[in-house]
Amino acid sequence: MTEGSISRSTDGGAEAPRASVDEAAGVRLAYLPQPSDTLAGLRVRARVKKTGLWLRWAFAAVWAGVWLLAAVGRGSTDAVSTVLTVFVVLMVWGYPRSQAAQVQRLIGWQGEYRVTVSPAGVSCTNDHSTLTQKWSLFRGYREARDHFVLLSRDPNIMCLDVLPKRGARDAGDLDRLRALLDEHTTRV
Repeated sequence: MTEGSISRSTDGGAEAPRASVDEAAGVRLAYLPQPSDTLAGLRVRARVKKTGLWLRWAFAAVWAGVWLLAAVGRGSTDAVSTVLTVFVVLMVWGYPRSQAAQVQRLIGWQGEYRVTVSPAGVSCTNDHSTLTQKWSLFRGYREARDHFVLLSRDPNIMCLDVLPKRGARDAGDLDRLRALLDEHTTRV
């Protein structure tokens, strides 16, 4: 099938354009998305784009510092300000987890994800959609313990593709996937 060709739905649906991904030369992954997948992607993004991480913790440190100075100045702690300070620090710490839970609510109902990574790009299909991305979309990737995380080129890294290693059929697929990623994008 060539890029931009039309494929017909087998369930009587409308025609939809589809870009081709050479599945024979690619590595296939199949998995159900988990919040831990999104959290791994957000952690990688935070490490690559350090500004947001630094600002979050600077905000929490300033808040805690103001609370500490007020407590020292008064000679005692105020229950309301103590609760608010603990709340702010917990919110800063828990923000990536709440983001991951929100993403899971958005994508979890879509069923199993079937991803093909090939020389043409990355194609992801689930029960409701198909998305094909060319390599030119990505600035690079980072390998985490249980995931490969592809990062988009835009300055804010708004697009993440998280490929869980558990989706591979065997260890040889992971080596082929790593080789494809190294060939078509860079490690960041």
